[in-house]
Amino acid sequence: MILGFFLVDTNAMIFGMPIALFPAVADHRFGDPTLVGYLYSAPAAGAFLATITAGWIPHIGRQGLAVVLAASAWGAAIVAFGLATSLWLALLLLALAGAADQISAIFRSTMMLRLTPDHLRGRLAGIEFAQVAAAPSLGNLEAGVVASLTSLRFSIVSGGALCIVGTLATAAAFPALLRYSARSRAAHA
Repeated sequence: MILGFFLVDTNAMIFGMPIALFPAVADHRFGDPTLVGYLYSAPAAGAFLATITAGWIPHIGRQGLAVVLAASAWGAAIVAFGLATSLWLALLLLALAGAADQISAIFRSTMMLRLTPDHLRGRLAGIEFAQVAAAPSLGNLEAGVVASLTSLRFSIVSGGALCIVGTLATAAAFPALLRYSARSRAAHA
C-alpha cells in the first residue's frame, strides 16, 4: 500500500508538474512576464487554504481512495490550466491543483504513519523525502522537454492527462490502496 501511494504521487509529480513552464506561460499566453510570480504562488495559496480547512479530513475512512481522487483532481486541474486563456481562471485552477496536492499529502502522511512499523519509520521518511524532493524536478524536466518538442499547451495538457491515466493505472495495480480503510484498521488495532 505504501508503495502504491508513493507511486501515485511520483506519477502526479512527473507528469503533472508544469512549474518550469510558468515563465513561458506568463510571457507567451498572458503577454506579461511579470505575472510569473502569481503563477508560482497560486498552488501554494491553494495548499494553504486546503490546510486551514482540513477539519473534514479525519472523517474520511477510505484514505487510499482519497489519495487516488486527490491525485486525479491535481491532474484534471492541470489539464484545465493548460487550456485556460484567462489569467484569473488559470490562477484558480492552479490553486485547485495545489489544494488537491495538499489533501493527497495529508492522507499519504497519515497512512504512512499508521502503516509503517516503528523500526522502519526513519527509512520510509527518508525515502519519502527523496521522492518529494526529486519527483517535481523530474516533472519539470519532463514538461520542458515535451514543450520544446511540441508546445506549451500540449506539454501541460498531456502531462495532466498522463497524471490521471497513471494514477488510475497505479490504483488498478495496487487494489489494496483503494480498499484501505483507516476506520477498519483502527477497529482491528
